[in-house]
Amino acid sequence: MPLYKLYIEAADLETGRQASCRLEALAEPAPLAVTLFALCPPRFALEAYYHGAPAVEHIERALGGIEAGLGRPRLEAVPDQNWVALSQASLPPVAAGRFIVHGSHDRARFAMRRLGVEIEAGEAFGTGYNATTALCLDALDRLTRRRRFARVLDLGCGSGVLAIAAARALPAARVVAVDNDPIAVAIAAQNARLNRVASRMRVLRATGFGHAGLRAAQSFDLVLANILPGPLIALVPSTRRAIRPGGVAVLSGLLNHQAREVTGTYRAAGFHLARRLQDAGWTALVLMRVR
Repeated sequence: MPLYKLYIEAADLETGRQASCRLEALAEPAPLAVTLFALCPPRFALEAYYHGAPAVEHIERALGGIEAGLGRPRLEAVPDQNWVALSQASLPPVAAGRFIVHGSHDRARFAMRRLGVEIEAGEAFGTGYNATTALCLDALDRLTRRRRFARVLDLGCGSGVLAIAAARALPAARVVAVDNDPIAVAIAAQNARLNRVASRMRVLRATGFGHAGLRAAQSFDLVLANILPGPLIALVPSTRRAIRPGGVAVLSGLLNHQAREVTGTYRAAGFHLARRLQDAGWTALVLMRVR
């Protein structure tokens, strides 16, 4: 199947970040990779790679509301190569709280840092460049500065970046990472080995909590879920059952205007909103189970 590159110029970094986050969040068309890089200041360029040609008009609708700072999308066919890896190979590291997410090209600089996380470019979501991932890492950093968690679940783990970060920040914790995509499961397991946390991080293939290893009540004291608002709402009963009283859920994948409904649904299920973090039009919620 041919690969296609979508190219869009942005007037500034903030506009480029908003556009990249919108594209990464799309389920249809789902990008293989989205990268943002600097042109002549203050301009940035956005590249997204796809299996098959996405409809440009669909992309333009997805970017509605931020068109003023964006150039017209350009689509072109590219050679059949691993553009997910190639497009990310020279990305700079991402700092989120105490965490540094980096690629193999920066291994010598960050491999010895306790909270450095190496994520190889691959076909799974989660490199730290998406605002929702960075917000979750920031929330995780704040939580682990003042509290220890013994059992952690990363629901919809993608590359495994959040699960690996949790294992790095919580050396005594047992971490479970779950995704329904077999490619993501394989990549997360590979990244766990790469980051030397595989002995404490179990990777499962499942949709939601649909695995025998996740059915015990009150199994976790921290759940990380960077997915989408629909699944987050649908999973409220299962999430509440899985978290111990006093446990915490960090939820993201939410545009700012979607956070209110998700917050209200979790509050009705016995959660208290402890913190709301926002960046580039996206929100992460930190909720505690109080009943």
